[in-house]
Amino acid sequence: MSIRRTNFWVLSSVAAVMMLTGCSKQEAEQAVTLNIGYQKYGMLPILKERGVLETALKKQNVSVKWVEFPAGPQLLEGLNVGSVAFGESGEAPPIFAQAANSNLVYVANQPAAPKAEALIVQKNSKIQSVADLKGKRVVLNKGSNVHYLLLKVLEAHGLKLSDIEVVYLPPSDARAAFEKGAVDAWVIWDPFLSAAEHQIGARVLADGEKLVNNYQFYLADRKFAEAHPQVIQAVVNELNLSTQWVEAHQNEAAQLLEKPTGLDFKVLKTSISRMGFGVTPLAPEIIKHQQQVADAFFEQKLIPQKLNIDAAIIK
Repeated sequence: MSIRRTNFWVLSSVAAVMMLTGCSKQEAEQAVTLNIGYQKYGMLPILKERGVLETALKKQNVSVKWVEFPAGPQLLEGLNVGSVAFGESGEAPPIFAQAANSNLVYVANQPAAPKAEALIVQKNSKIQSVADLKGKRVVLNKGSNVHYLLLKVLEAHGLKLSDIEVVYLPPSDARAAFEKGAVDAWVIWDPFLSAAEHQIGARVLADGEKLVNNYQFYLADRKFAEAHPQVIQAVVNELNLSTQWVEAHQNEAAQLLEKPTGLDFKVLKTSISRMGFGVTPLAPEIIKHQQQVADAFFEQKLIPQKLNIDAAIIK
């Protein structure tokens, strides 16, 4: 059953706005609410807490509404059905979304952060190497950035997906299963990774170093991006400025996130230290890398058709 696609931005009735506010017809027609999807990880929650985006967009008569999601796949489903217009995710979610005919476009990315995701086991686990995972249960969020990490980790150690039992759960449920011992290993990203290390002593079996890049991508609804390029540019500009602030003020950034995330300072500080800093338009080599990720998922029959990533790049 197809889901009827709704507008992700809200233009108030011109007549109603004029009556209530006394603004001009031109001003009323330009009034826009930008719905932004965010997760606990990345720059968007920091941008939200700093409040600088609202100030920047007010000049364009644009207000901001923030919508939280547990992970990238859920966020991009929100973008697909129209509940958000802009969001951030790792490498894999936009590939799965594009394969499902989502009308998304890539607008920018952050540099590689390979240590911000990892395959972990309990501190007392008998599993000492990736090879020991054969026949074991490994949990992850399906279609998330760590899905690609798992493929590359297994490949680097001569294993295939069929050599393990994959369990698909969102982060909170995955953590519960991991702690109870219902699964043998967990592939997860920050800050959930950092929390598992600090709070329960989880041991890293393999992270993304020399295996994956783990870029963070900023994505938007194509129609909105084409209709409001100046809004998208303003968001990207503020994100880039915020990464510069975070890189120079990591303690303050961690403190800023303690209350909204409910995570300890040390968990957040570790997570922030593993980020890639800077937000820029996608360079050709980034697009090439993302195509390689998409091709890997197609080869594993995890997506139904071969994708052309370049078709989803904002021009």
